[in-house]
Amino acid sequence: QLQLVESGGGLVQPGGSLRLSCTASGAPLENYDIGWFRQAPGKERVGVGCISKRGRSINGTNAVKGRFTVSRDIASRSVYLQMNSLQPEDTAVYYCAVDQYGYTGKVTSCPVAMYFGSWGQGTQVTVSS
Repeated sequence: QLQLVESGGGLVQPGGSLRLSCTASGAPLENYDIGWFRQAPGKERVGVGCISKRGRSINGTNAVKGRFTVSRDIASRSVYLQMNSLQPEDTAVYYCAVDQYGYTGKVTSCPVAMYFGSWGQGTQVTVSS
């Protein structure tokens, strides 16, 4: 069973960048499709980028296209979310999770959160001046 732990969140000024890490244990990372999601207070959990087990990056919500990029390093057992040009509306708790149905490798945008499991504990990102 793959277990995931997010890290790298914090406070950043508008226009800044952050890289979040999702570190895996318990199973080979390359056997799983992984998604990054975010959830702001009072809002639903939304996909911001995914990566298939074959290493193909997949877009998330339109709000982050061109600014957020997902990558992975098998040797480090980590999936990364590079976030650029951050804005206050990007403030949220960011999570990584496992696609339990294998849809990620078959689509052009991240599957919705209901198909994911093994959620990490989340890491807070706050964009504010």
